[in-house]
Amino acid sequence: MYKILICDDQKDIVNALKIYLAPEGYELYEAYTGAQAVEIVKREQIHLILLDIMMPQMDGLTATSIIREFSNAPIILLTAKSEVEDKVLGLNVGADDYITKPFVPVEVLARVKSQLRRYAFLGAKPEAHSGRICIGGIELDDQAKVVTVDSEPVALTPMEYDILKLLMEHPGKVYASREIYELVWKEAPYGSENAVAVHIRHLREKIEINPSEPRYLKVVWGRGYKMEEVR
Repeated sequence: MYKILICDDQKDIVNALKIYLAPEGYELYEAYTGAQAVEIVKREQIHLILLDIMMPQMDGLTATSIIREFSNAPIILLTAKSEVEDKVLGLNVGADDYITKPFVPVEVLARVKSQLRRYAFLGAKPEAHSGRICIGGIELDDQAKVVTVDSEPVALTPMEYDILKLLMEHPGKVYASREIYELVWKEAPYGSENAVAVHIRHLREKIEINPSEPRYLKVVWGRGYKMEEVR
C-alpha cells in the first residue's frame, strides 16, 4: 500500500484531497506546516508528498529542499494560479510536478498515479538478464532502475530518471523541450521549457563532473537537448 503525505495549512484542502485519494486505497498522512511534513517523511516510508507552497513556520519550498536531502519520493506542489515564480522555484529545489488550485479531482488522481508509477519502477528489484545502457561512464540499468556514474550510484528522482533514460536510449538525437515534456510527463507541453530546463540542470549536477561544461548532457541552442555519444 502506498503511503501519501498531504500537507496544507488549510484543513479543508487536506480533507478534500483525502476524499479524492481515500477510495484508491492509499494510506494517508496529514501535516499542516512544512516542518511537520519534514518530520513525517523522516519517520515514515512516504511514497509521495502533496505539499502546499504557502504555509506558516516553514513554507513548501523550504520543506522540499530539506526533504530532498534524504528522500527521492515524488513531490507534487499545491499552488495558486498566481504563484508562477514559486512553481519554477519548486522545480529548482527538487519538486517533480505541481497542481494548481482549485483542484480538479480527475487531475489530482492522474498526477498522483503517474508519479507513483515512476516511483514504483525506480524501486523495482533487479531481474536476470537486466537490460543496460552504457554511455561513457554512465550506466543505466532499466530493470533494476539504477544509474551509476563511474561505478558510483546516483540518486535520481523519477522525472530525472525518465529524462535520462529517454536521452540515453537515443544518443545523438536532439529532443526539443516540448518533445521531452510530452514523452516523459505524457501530457500537453504547457510550461514545458521551464520544467524540462530545471530537470536537465539537476541531472547535470548529478552526472557531470563539471555541470557548467557538460560532457554528456548537451544543449543544442535553439533546438533542444541531446545525450552525447561518448565512448
